[in-house]
Amino acid sequence: MEREHDRRPDPEALLALAGREGRGKLKVFLGAAPGVGKTFAMLAAAKRLKSEGSDVVIGLVETHGRAETSALLEGQEILARKQVSYRGRELEEFDIDAALKRRPALIIVDELAHTNAPESRHPKRWQDVDELLDAGVHVWTALNIQHLESLADVVRRITGVAVRETVPDSVLQNAEDVILVDITPAELIQRLQEGKIYLPQMAQRAVQNFFTPRNLTALRELALRSTADRVDDQMVAYLRQSAIEGPWETSDHILAYIGPDDRAEILVRAAGRMATKLKASWVVVHVERSGHEETDPARLKRLDDALQLAERLGAQTQRLSADDIVEEVLRYARRENATQIVVGRSRAGWLRRRPGQSFSDKLVSRARDVAIQIIPTPEREATRRAFRWSLNKPKGLVPGVVAATAAVTVAVGTGEALSIVIRLPNLSMVFLLAVLACAVSFGLWSAVAASLLSFLAYNFFFIQPIYTFTVASPQEFLSLLVFLAVAVFTGTLAGRVHDQAAEVRQRAQHSESLYDFSRKLAGAAKLDDALWAAAAHLQKIVGGGVAFLIPEDGDLQLRIAWPPDVELNEGEMSAARWSFAKNEIAGWRTDTLPTLVKQFRPLVTPRGAVGVFGFEPMARGEAPTPEFERALTALLEQTALAVDRSLLIGEAVRAAALEDNERLRTTLLSSLSHDLRTPLATISGAISTLRQLRNRLPPEKSEELLASAEEETERLTRFIANLLDMSRIESGALKARRDYLDAADCIRNALERARKTLGAENIETSLAPDLPSFRGDAQLLEQVLVNLLDNAHKYGGGSRIVVHARREGGEAVITVTDEGAGIKPADLTRVFEKFYRGGKADGRKAGTGLGLSICRGLVEAMGGTIEAQSPAARRRGTRIVLRFPVAEIMKGLPA
Repeated sequence: MEREHDRRPDPEALLALAGREGRGKLKVFLGAAPGVGKTFAMLAAAKRLKSEGSDVVIGLVETHGRAETSALLEGQEILARKQVSYRGRELEEFDIDAALKRRPALIIVDELAHTNAPESRHPKRWQDVDELLDAGVHVWTALNIQHLESLADVVRRITGVAVRETVPDSVLQNAEDVILVDITPAELIQRLQEGKIYLPQMAQRAVQNFFTPRNLTALRELALRSTADRVDDQMVAYLRQSAIEGPWETSDHILAYIGPDDRAEILVRAAGRMATKLKASWVVVHVERSGHEETDPARLKRLDDALQLAERLGAQTQRLSADDIVEEVLRYARRENATQIVVGRSRAGWLRRRPGQSFSDKLVSRARDVAIQIIPTPEREATRRAFRWSLNKPKGLVPGVVAATAAVTVAVGTGEALSIVIRLPNLSMVFLLAVLACAVSFGLWSAVAASLLSFLAYNFFFIQPIYTFTVASPQEFLSLLVFLAVAVFTGTLAGRVHDQAAEVRQRAQHSESLYDFSRKLAGAAKLDDALWAAAAHLQKIVGGGVAFLIPEDGDLQLRIAWPPDVELNEGEMSAARWSFAKNEIAGWRTDTLPTLVKQFRPLVTPRGAVGVFGFEPMARGEAPTPEFERALTALLEQTALAVDRSLLIGEAVRAAALEDNERLRTTLLSSLSHDLRTPLATISGAISTLRQLRNRLPPEKSEELLASAEEETERLTRFIANLLDMSRIESGALKARRDYLDAADCIRNALERARKTLGAENIETSLAPDLPSFRGDAQLLEQVLVNLLDNAHKYGGGSRIVVHARREGGEAVITVTDEGAGIKPADLTRVFEKFYRGGKADGRKAGTGLGLSICRGLVEAMGGTIEAQSPAARRRGTRIVLRFPVAEIMKGLPA
């Protein structure tokens, strides 16, 4: 019998469902072509919903002059359009800010694939819709099938019309509902001829070009298939969420390999369609041959555009580097558990036209456990391939050829000189030396040029008959061919080693730079220090101004900028906030506010975004290179971790402070509950007894009660005084006087107060006759001594207390020593902390733990120091030592 837990809902399906909570729902009215009635059906459904009391707003609808469609707008709430000035023209666009402010339950936004005017927040209307959905607003929209990104090339082949406005397939896949609005091609052409879609002149041209039965039939099939796939996806999601069994589980994973040629986008779209049909995950990979980095800007741009297209279609992207591209693709496929590899048919040159020599042939022959899908592609670039070397010259080609010419010239001169001095049977080694020198110094192409020039020069100057390119002897001709082969082979190997060494040096420099950057960030303890270090380093990378924004008080604030006069306008702040909220790049060359001169990137950590980095590129007209992207990404990852670490340290400090405050509050309340309640209870009891029994109590009993009340009153007064003193010390309000005082008088006054309040009669004093005067506050010093005597009386267990005062060098030293149990060595510094309390030597609870802390504050306010020593004598007791400077003060005394 099947167990119950085997029929549980699919966790991923439940997570996907939970992820849509709080997000608006999207309904797409899909059609095969303009004029099928998408907008009409959408408005009719919205009007019915409005009549039922729903909150429906028309955000933007294009009627195209159609009377039936315009009639449906009567009585509807319509948002005003936003006026945008562009090149002297006033354009009307959807006002997303007004829609967010109105925030209806449902908003109608027509023409999902529309491109917004420049200076808009988003370049595409589907991005406006996505922001509305994130805000929890339901959206209805309309879309033609030819605007799906993955079908753009298919539509171009069918209709001959290039589709410029596209929508990522993920938008349709994530829609809550897709409504297919469909009519037959014949009915659509009839509507067109009746003028219900376009004006008569435009309708005639449309019938002759786009609106042909063949085109409309093909587009209709695409729309029906896409809708069927969408319905199937909904059924699968329902089955998974409801734990209903069905053959819907898949494990396909597609890998598409692309190069920097014009076939890259075709392959990406083909792989995207395949992944959609198979409901499979997919990744697009580009492998760069080590030592042969692509330098042609046009080809690099094609590669970047193809990878960005793959990301828009929902794929992961990966750039790799290897000597053997075929082996690296297969290795990556095995590691990622790819079940299919998608490649284009190789365009091999005449040297590789033999079977098994092209890239696709090698991939098929080596692949053992993965299917290979070879996509046929147009041959638009084949006629130019033989001449591409002239358009895509390797870096350093001209200097390398010049160096090869010079090296061969030197080799010829050397050979001529050697021929005069000594007769050598073979001078080819001299030319091989020139080839190797060019390879080591200038790389592969210089070595190839030197090989060819050496071949010609050696033949012309040193092989009979000389000064002609004729070879008289077959033996000499064979030697010449062998020389050419050896020269090309050795030069190629040496050149490749040179190029790889240069690449290794470049990567080492990058790694060293990243290490230095990480070390600087690691040494920055504070947030601002880390940001300044990052700003200084990143400014050298990007070439323009940089800025860091950190969230403070619920909003992003400009924290660090370099140069310091960098300011952000409202548009740039909006891009920064968008980047922080969405964890996406915004601004220059992005899909969000692309007209800005700055680009903003979130600083992302495992805890989420911790800030935003903004920069202004030095060359705004050029796209960032892959090397720049890799370097910037690595540096920003390190910066994000450093910022996160600084924020965590700050949070830890604040948490520790809160914990400390909570502990102090608890300790203080505990102290107050005892040290206030106990004296008050004694005083209250004494007064109550005297009031009730004053006529019956003997005089000595009344005196005893009054003395007890007076003692507890003094105790309460000391307690309140301690609290006030600590408050004054911590607030900085304590101002100690700097008068010359007599330490002996202060000690005598403190002893008198202690004997009176504490009843301590076992106090001995030892005052040196040469005890100097020093600057201080007599009242504060007396308070310190009283607190020390009280502490010694409490923890000394009734033992003898000794007060000693003397001079030690340039200091006056006062000590208070008891013979109690003493203090543990680990607690000798802690006893001066607030609310630290020791044991209970006299049987009653310890005090508030403020006495010694107050003593330290008062002593330091007078310029002195205080320390605890234990054991004091005979392995017992505690000695508190006060030191006050004397020498420099005595200089000011009158003679």
